[in-house]
Amino acid sequence: MGGVVGRLFNEFGMVVALAIVASAVVSLTVTPMLGSRLSGAEHHPGLMVRIFDAGFSRTLRGYDRAVGWCLRNRAIILLVFLASVGASVYLFRTLPTSFFPQEDIGRLTISTRAREDISYPAMRDLQAQVAAAVQKNPAVKHVTSIVGSNGRSSLNNGTIWVELKDRGERPPLDQTLRELRQATSKFAGMKTFITPQQSLRFGGRATASQYQLVVQALNASQTSEWSDKIQTAMRADRTHFTDVTSDAQNDAIEANIKVDPEKAASFGITDDELRKTLQMAFGGYTAAEIQSTGDSYDVITEFEQWNDQMLQGVRVMSSNGSLVPLSNFATIVRQTAPITINQTGQLVSTTVSFNLPAGVSLSDATAAIDQIKANLQMPNDVFTSYGGTAQIFQQSQGNTPLLILAAVLTIYVVLGVLYESFIHPLTILSGLPAAAFGALLALKLFGFDLSIIALIGLLMLIGIVKKNAIMMIDVAVETMRSKGETAAAAIHEACVRRFRPIMMTTFCALLGALPIALGTGASSELRQPLGVAVVGGLIVSQALTLFITPVIFVEMDRFGRFLGRLWTKKDKDLHEANDDAPTQIAAE
Repeated sequence: MGGVVGRLFNEFGMVVALAIVASAVVSLTVTPMLGSRLSGAEHHPGLMVRIFDAGFSRTLRGYDRAVGWCLRNRAIILLVFLASVGASVYLFRTLPTSFFPQEDIGRLTISTRAREDISYPAMRDLQAQVAAAVQKNPAVKHVTSIVGSNGRSSLNNGTIWVELKDRGERPPLDQTLRELRQATSKFAGMKTFITPQQSLRFGGRATASQYQLVVQALNASQTSEWSDKIQTAMRADRTHFTDVTSDAQNDAIEANIKVDPEKAASFGITDDELRKTLQMAFGGYTAAEIQSTGDSYDVITEFEQWNDQMLQGVRVMSSNGSLVPLSNFATIVRQTAPITINQTGQLVSTTVSFNLPAGVSLSDATAAIDQIKANLQMPNDVFTSYGGTAQIFQQSQGNTPLLILAAVLTIYVVLGVLYESFIHPLTILSGLPAAAFGALLALKLFGFDLSIIALIGLLMLIGIVKKNAIMMIDVAVETMRSKGETAAAAIHEACVRRFRPIMMTTFCALLGALPIALGTGASSELRQPLGVAVVGGLIVSQALTLFITPVIFVEMDRFGRFLGRLWTKKDKDLHEANDDAPTQIAAE
């Protein structure tokens, strides 16, 4: 798999593969040596061990009776298996999906924007007021504010970096965000957009909010029109969107100087002289240099904050050396204009950015955007696409089912080679729907989306859950070959014999994933879906596969025998047809 998701799974696959290789080496070398050294030592179990063994023996006897009942009522168990398959498919299709869970790493970014024609001193003062309001929040530890250097190259933009107190000293992140949004929305002439900083953020332009939608058209006016319509609709949908804004800044004040060529020529004023004068007036001009010991300083002259009267009073030197006011040969037209014009793929574009309210998944937001576009009835020459994290999320959506299918097919091929059978691998894989159902149900019950992290948990489950069936089927196949027992008797005996190691390995895996599922430690929000998926999948699969796998094994054995008889019959018919065919002897 390519892209960012492919690189993430590449690291995951390498770590798991190396860990399994190391574990196999230890199991085949160190474990037998320790077993030979420790097995002869006398051991007198204590009271707790005896109580545990007595309880486990009663559980084993109950499981023995339950397996016998399941093997006698296979139709009911098969219906349970089909129900788990259907429930897994339903949850997989309906569970909200996202790219990565939102983390709480204790840092926020507040993007600020004022009107396009604001001066630097006014923007600086307004930014300072917003920063002071943020600093008053009890959850805030430190604030850093800057104007005009946030990647958007205009003085009406600013950035405030917020460091929060430790998690034990402040409310949850969602509550802090609500309080800060309420505090910063009170300043007239200033818009604020608050985004929690994340450990991972991908691609896209530097925007005020986290997720990006790129709107493109064949011309600038059409792009501006439809991006405004989409923004208006998104702002109205407060259920799915918050902090909706765009990188379009089309209300800057622009002064167009329309020169009358005849009047300018009558005064002997050239275009070069006019441009030079305007540059000196408004762009700055080094009039002198002050020299001191070891240092020099430029003296730069420029106008104060300009207005129409000041611009009209600019004097331009004519060819005879006289100074002519600009108003004598030119008119000034004041109008609005964009600060910058962005392009994507050689088309004019506007990037609409947005954040998600608490409890809203990225899949819900993209579905809402699709509905907005359908309601607006956008023309064919207006295009939209996602950028940054949202773009990678859209690309990963199509790869997720293929990734799971590739993992299952790989396991099937390997197991088929090891067992020299097409049937037994299917029996082993029959426990996966129950595990998937448990994982997806746990994610839904605890309010987690199906993110990339949760998907990693599902892939881990594929490897963990199949070991239950392998331990059962390996013993059952060997019993059938050595003792000639029926499939039902062999799998029943295997279930009872392997019940203890199955429970031990499952509980070890479950307890290992439990701290992750509980969500303790820094950035626990990123890891918690993995733990919840693994714990939920292990609990449900353990409760179901201990009874489903024996029934599937018996039915698959019957199916294999049926295919064998069918193949033998076809082979016999083919031989009989060859025997009945007339023999032609060539004449000598």
